[in-house]
Amino acid sequence: MDQDFPPYLPACYLAQAGNQVTIFEKNNSPGGRARQIHQDGFVFDIGPSWYWMPDVFEKFFSDFGKKPSDYYQLDRLDPGYQVYFGKDDYMMIGDSLEKIYAEFEKVEAGSAKKLKRFVGKAAHNYKIAIDELVYRPGISLLELVTPDTIKKLGYFFTTVKREVVKEFKDSKLAQILQFPVLFLGTKPSNTPAFYNFMNYADFGLGTWHRKEGMYSIVKGMVVLAESLGVKIELNSPIESILVKNKKAFGVIIKGEEILSDVVLSGADYHHTETLLEPEHRAYSEAYWSKKVFAPSSLLFFIGLDKKVKNVSHHTLFFDVDFDVHAESIYDDPKWPKEPMFYANFPSKSDASMAPKGKEGCFLLVPIAPGLEDTESLREKYFEIVFQRLEELTGQSLRNDILFRKSFCVNDFKSEYNSYKGNAYGMANTLLQTAFLRPKLKSKKVENLFFSGQLTVPGPGVPPALISGKLIAGLIEKATTTNR
Repeated sequence: MDQDFPPYLPACYLAQAGNQVTIFEKNNSPGGRARQIHQDGFVFDIGPSWYWMPDVFEKFFSDFGKKPSDYYQLDRLDPGYQVYFGKDDYMMIGDSLEKIYAEFEKVEAGSAKKLKRFVGKAAHNYKIAIDELVYRPGISLLELVTPDTIKKLGYFFTTVKREVVKEFKDSKLAQILQFPVLFLGTKPSNTPAFYNFMNYADFGLGTWHRKEGMYSIVKGMVVLAESLGVKIELNSPIESILVKNKKAFGVIIKGEEILSDVVLSGADYHHTETLLEPEHRAYSEAYWSKKVFAPSSLLFFIGLDKKVKNVSHHTLFFDVDFDVHAESIYDDPKWPKEPMFYANFPSKSDASMAPKGKEGCFLLVPIAPGLEDTESLREKYFEIVFQRLEELTGQSLRNDILFRKSFCVNDFKSEYNSYKGNAYGMANTLLQTAFLRPKLKSKKVENLFFSGQLTVPGPGVPPALISGKLIAGLIEKATTTNR
């Protein structure tokens, strides 16, 4: 059900182990939130658009004797992304550490040496995270206690922002170094400094593009899953989860009972629990209301009748106050007065994403979940960000719009049953990390399991992939014990 890929990963592992597996998708295409819009020769990824941490994808496919290249073409982007701070004022994040060191040095003398040291620490933290932490199922605090994490204990009680501004005085450099943790769904000032391993994921491992878009990953996973015997049923929303004697034994779809030994939900965790009787829910409405959720998004998908100048495949617009926008998401939820935004031009790297001579663009404005969402608000913010796009990049695009579509809070709710219309799940704050997140295995219903961005290890595509492997292991362990 409904999240970015999660059902496909455990389905593959469970089918490989000899189980009969069926995936029921709410919508009319596989992949959950990873979907595409096709219109007039333009192709847009609706869901995830950044391909980071390629090693996690490689680990998944290697478990089946495969490689990502068996299913899709992957190219490292140069620049990985571009960041605007004002008109004619931008930085390029290249495809090598040497290029990035040089770019930093141009802005702040001595910063290249500092960045090399900073990325070295981030690389070490990344190795600890991948080798010792993120592939743990979040059952106990002891999972976090290793010789390496004990040495790094101080990094869990200071923040990414504090560590960055201590080393880098220029605000542009500080914003770029804090940007990657936004993928974790929280403010840099609330994110444990250990998560600076995301800077290594960014600068060290790079930003990649999948030929024909992110959805090519879904297609590859579907081919793999079906080759292992997994069945996929589309347009099949779950109406309720069947429970007897505190044990899940199936689901109801279109009024029909579908029996099974195990039920695994990759859908929104809160929504899934509403499919249970109240006495079987592990988490109350009060629990969810107190949690810190990652942002929602206002998205625009735009077909343009000409190529766009002065932008890269991934282009960030940080020409307004970073902290003020973050406050409007986390501290005082409201529509931002001056929003930061992100623009994606996939046809800059991949001719298959737009007709010749034209450009596909999608714009993303991060906003607080649960905000009022109306057509007039969408129109207002389109005008704000599109005008800034034109002004900052020095060109007129208004008369070249062939079409545009929007997607916002109401759509996240209706399409994905997303709690408050959030786009990225639950934020990875210190008190919402690892064993402190909602559990992969239901605490009240036997044989009911969860995967995806609201559970372990957290938001983002690579963590969603990891959660799939973790849950498959828990299910195999549980079913083996019960045999």
